[in-house]
Amino acid sequence: MAEALSATNVEVKRGKLTVLRNVSFRAEFGSVTAIIGPNGAGKSSLLRALNGLLPHQGRITTNEREIAKLSPRERARRIAYVPQQTQLAANLSVRETVAQGRFAHTSGWAQVDTHAPSVQRALVDAHVTHLRDRAFNTLSGGEQRRVLLARALATEASILLLDEPTAGLDLAHVLRFHALIRTLADRGLCVISVLHDLVDVFHHADRALLLAHGEQVLEGPAADVVRSEQVTRVYGVRVAALTAPFELVTP
Repeated sequence: MAEALSATNVEVKRGKLTVLRNVSFRAEFGSVTAIIGPNGAGKSSLLRALNGLLPHQGRITTNEREIAKLSPRERARRIAYVPQQTQLAANLSVRETVAQGRFAHTSGWAQVDTHAPSVQRALVDAHVTHLRDRAFNTLSGGEQRRVLLARALATEASILLLDEPTAGLDLAHVLRFHALIRTLADRGLCVISVLHDLVDVFHHADRALLLAHGEQVLEGPAADVVRSEQVTRVYGVRVAALTAPFELVTP
C-alpha cells in the first residue's frame, strides 16, 4: 500500500514542556492506524501535530510534502480532523454543519451547497440523516460526534485524523463506527484514530502506535502491539482476553 503520512523524529513542546519526543511512524492508504496509551501519553498532541495545528520539530509529510508548508486550504483538502471536543456554538442545522466540510473546495467566500452529493453521502455514512434539520447545539454529545465525523467525511479528504471518535457513543454506534472506518479504509482512505478500548484496537485496527509519557514505546501490527509485554507495563494491567463479545444486529 502507498504511504499516506509519515512522521520522523517528531517532537512537540508546550512552552518549556516537551510533550512528545522522538516519534516516528508511517501510515498507509487503505489502512487503519490506532494511537494508544494512557492519559497524558501525548496522543492528542500528536494528532494535532499531524494536522499542522501544533508546531513541531522533525518531519511530518504527506505525499512527500511537509505538512507545515501546506496552505490551510490545501491541508484541509488532504486531511480531515475530528477533535475530542468542538467549539462550534453557532445555531446551525446538522446539514449546514456537515456542509462546512466543503469550504476548502469553494472559491473565496462562495456559499457551500448543503445539498451537494458529498454532504448527502456523509450524512448517510455517519448515520445522521434523520438529524439533518436539527440544530447542532441541541444534540447530545454522542450525536454531535457523529455529525462532526460526517463533516470530516464531506471534505472528501484522503486522510482522516480522529481523536477518541467513539467517546460518548452507545454500543451500537461504536460498532457502526468501526464498520464505517473499515469501509473507508477499503475504499483507499488512511485513517489514524486515537482509541482507548484495546479490544477495539485488536479487532478493528491494522497497526497501532503505543505512547507513554510523550515517548514512542512500540509500533507495529495492532494485534501484536496490544498483546505485547509493553502494553502490560505501560497500562499497569494484564490483558487477559481480547474477545469481541458483541455484534450488531440488523432488524
